[in-house]
This record gives sequence, structure tokens and C-alpha cells, in this order.
Amino acid sequence: MPSHPAARRRPARPGGIAALVLTAALTLGACAAPATTLPGGAPAGAAAAPSQASAPAQGAEAAPGSAAAPAAGTTSAQGTALAAVPLLEVKGRAPKTGYSRDHFGPAWADTDRNGCDQRNDVLRRDLADFTTRPGSKGCVVLTGTFHDPYSGETIAFQRGQDTSALVQIDHVVALSDAWQKGAQQWDAGKRREFANDPLNLLASKGSLNQQKGDGDTATWLPPNRAFRCAYVARQVSVKVSYALWVTAAERDAMTEVLSGCPDEPLLTEDPVPAPDPATESAEGAVAAAPAAPAAPAEAPAPAPAAPEAAAGAPAPADVYYASCTEARAAGAAPVRVGDPGYRAGLDRDGDGVGCE
Repeated sequence: MPSHPAARRRPARPGGIAALVLTAALTLGACAAPATTLPGGAPAGAAAAPSQASAPAQGAEAAPGSAAAPAAGTTSAQGTALAAVPLLEVKGRAPKTGYSRDHFGPAWADTDRNGCDQRNDVLRRDLADFTTRPGSKGCVVLTGTFHDPYSGETIAFQRGQDTSALVQIDHVVALSDAWQKGAQQWDAGKRREFANDPLNLLASKGSLNQQKGDGDTATWLPPNRAFRCAYVARQVSVKVSYALWVTAAERDAMTEVLSGCPDEPLLTEDPVPAPDPATESAEGAVAAAPAAPAAPAEAPAPAPAAPEAAAGAPAPADVYYASCTEARAAGAAPVRVGDPGYRAGLDRDGDGVGCE
């Protein structure tokens, strides 16, 4: 199996962070964090001891991958998430005016240039016992077992029009939240990187991803209390990396949760596994076409002309639409997950329906 790709460095400046973390660590003990009641009505101090996110092992096409092994990305030698909270600038939330998902680029781009979009990259990282579509070079996840960290539930993932949305990819720091806390000032390239950064992406139960919306630590936490430390530590890690600010309520909630797990590490990355073409199943190979029969001595009467394809007829399985204009011209729009011709590039908002 291929090894994980080389680590992608975040835009944080390690030297500056190290100095600030040291200062924060020296002053943190002298500043008592105000009591905060977290979403769900429970005190954050009830959060479990430090926990780590699951990073499943890679799978093989048409054959289940190995079970997931506990992991939580690459930790920072600069300190803990709790010590990093004081590094975050505290300001009010900026207006949401002008926000659009489009400002962060097309949904699920292939920013690491491994030949696979970020949604499938994260599914391969976060699912266990997964299988991939024959012919996709190890990219497109068809099935898998998902141990959802947000709910603690186990979900049997199956790719399809009515089932793909059961497992969604959550932006741990929501794009709208980032827009209101610094991302308005970024250029398009940095916003695109942020939206596809594996450190800021986790597979999650679809209904909880929808429930969260653009909530921050002060307004939403996973129902699974055992994962709250790891979740908040990841939010802190992302905000430190991208110099996003926090509200006072958000800072207090972060401090309250992480005070219950002071050794929870600050993360720097959580890379995704590269698709492995060598794992493609031989069973998925298209059988060679039989040899054409010899032509008869006397040519038969010409066959009647084939009727024109009816409008709206299903597209062939290997269809490719370069754009939504092309899909609409073929009568195939909207194109849903599982439909011939569906690809992430046509589904800009990542809801499973392209060319709406």
C-alpha cells in the first residue's frame, strides 16, 4: 500500500507561534477561565479526557480495506491546544454580508494534486473497510464502515443517490464562520486552500453536519462528549494556522472544554492517503469484446435506422460532462451523486446534486 503523501505545511509561522505559546503557557495559570455553559446545557468541564480522532487505514478497490487505527493527525511540538487559545485574537463577529460558498472555490477540488477530489480523499482517511470503484484508480469510495466521532454511532456507508448524504464532510471551522472572522480579507487562492485543507475536514453524520451549520465552539459541540476535546483542539489548530480570530464567548468556551483535557495537543496537519492504482480490482476490468463474425458472402439487406435517443434517456455509464451547460444540453441536469456523469466539479455546494 502506498504511504501517505508528504505533509502539507500550513500557513502558520512556527517561530512566532512557538514564542507566543510559551508566553501563553506562562500566563495561562495566572488567569482563571470564566465558567461557561456549553451547547447542550452541560458544563464544558465534563468533557472527557483527551481523545484522538480515528484515521482509518487505506482500502483496496473491490476488497475491504483494513480497520481504522486510532490517530489524530500530526501534533505540534510547540505545545497544547489549551496553551494556544490565548494566541487567538479576540474580536466581534464581522457582518456575513457578501458571503457565498463560491468565494471558497468549487466544492472538493483536488488541491493536493493526487488525482482525487478532497471528499473522496477524506472518506478514504476516515472510513474503515472501504471499497473503491473499479476503474477509478483507487479514488471513488463506494462502501465503507464509518465510526462517526460526532455521535459515536457506526454508519454503513454506501455511495448512491439516496445514501451518500448520510455521511458528509464537515468543515470543522465552518466557511461562513471563517468569512466573518478574517477570511473576507483573503485572496481566492487562500480561501480555496482553506476549504480543502484536510486539517479542517472531518467526515461526519450528515444530520449533525446540517445541525451544526456555521456554529463555533460557543454555539455547537458534538453530542459525543468523548470527542469534544479533540474537536475543539482541531478548531483551535485551524484558527491558529490561518490567523482567524474568535469572539470572547468562543474563546471562553474553548478554554473551558480544553481545561478538562489540558494535554490535548495542537495539530499541524491530518494528511489524507493517496489513491493507489495498484489496488484496482481485476474483477472491475472490462472484458475484451468478442471477435466480430466473418462477413457473409452476400450482404444482407440494410437494417432499419436506429431510433434517435429519447430526450432524458439515461446517460451511458462512462459519460463525462465538462460543464453544467453540457449536462443541460444532454438533458441530464440535475446530476445527482450516483448518476452517470456526476462529479464533484459539477456540484459546487457539495450537497450531492450538481447542475441544479
